[in-house]
Amino acid sequence: MDIGLIGLPQVGKSLLFRLLAGEGRGGPGQTTVGMAPIPDPRLDRLAALYKPRKVTPAALRVTDVPGAVPGDDRARWNRFLEAVRGADVLVHVIRAFADETLPHVLGDVDPLRDARLIRDELILTDLAVVESARNRLEALPPRKRRPDDEALLERLPLLQAALEQERPLRELEWSDEDLRRVRGFGLLTLKPMVLAVNVDEAQLQAGTFPGESALREAAAGWGEPVITFCGPVEAEIAELEPAEREPFMAEYGIAEPGVARLARAAYEASGLISFFTAGEEEVRAWPIRRGTTAKEAAGKIHSDMERGFIRAEVVAYDDLIRLGSMAAVREAGLLRLEGRDYVVQDGDVILFRFNV
Repeated sequence: MDIGLIGLPQVGKSLLFRLLAGEGRGGPGQTTVGMAPIPDPRLDRLAALYKPRKVTPAALRVTDVPGAVPGDDRARWNRFLEAVRGADVLVHVIRAFADETLPHVLGDVDPLRDARLIRDELILTDLAVVESARNRLEALPPRKRRPDDEALLERLPLLQAALEQERPLRELEWSDEDLRRVRGFGLLTLKPMVLAVNVDEAQLQAGTFPGESALREAAAGWGEPVITFCGPVEAEIAELEPAEREPFMAEYGIAEPGVARLARAAYEASGLISFFTAGEEEVRAWPIRRGTTAKEAAGKIHSDMERGFIRAEVVAYDDLIRLGSMAAVREAGLLRLEGRDYVVQDGDVILFRFNV
């Protein structure tokens, strides 16, 4: 799964990328890619219970695309769009801080304007793709159309109408077959969006920023979560020893780093949940799509597990933590034996039995 960081230049995207994924692969002016671990307190609790040799969080790939201004440099903007077409969820980094030494590329700071600017541009980009596809298919003689072409010709006018009404395509109802048919189009407004607002230290301590209520009201209507973070403060937190972080964050009135909240928001927006495997060797969180069966989840660990699946021994995370051991879970009758078609739930702790 991929997170695409998007936004205007000089909003703090590159710093956010380094906080999420380290240095990554790439460089100044280039698309940079890295892996971002997803903080999960449940994983920490399981690690405290099992004291394993290794703890492995779930992770998502993060892509940082050099910022571009719509209409300013069309070639650069098009490269920007192409770089994020493969992302599963978009994180739009928006600037709320003012800095005379780093002027905003549009002159003044206006978070809602910037959110709308990128949103509108993505809609216009998708509209051009949909119109082109519709014109191409309508020009085909009926005898040359495939079954998928006929289905698309029924669907594309609905997509075009939604985009002309300035509605992102994720607001429409989609079947798995419809999604399959448009997969190659790289439609950007199908992707979930998270708004990440970069504030300064004073705004962080005040707990608000200019234009916040207007942005949050608009984002609520769009169905887009808003997460705030302060880049310089987050960078300081990352350099501190774990024992020093809590008192430092308390000075700013924050319970956990903003990048942790942002990573989880992107994870949830992408439709992922986690199941866990736990033992003395390793405690690990495994990302899967909601609705994944036990047999399919076993395949995330190893293809042999899926091929030779026998059963899944499942306990809910809350039950395991409450009772304190797998032996106590068994004694309480809360260990379940599930078959191949069991739909894995968020937080399930699973041991797979298989034979190959």
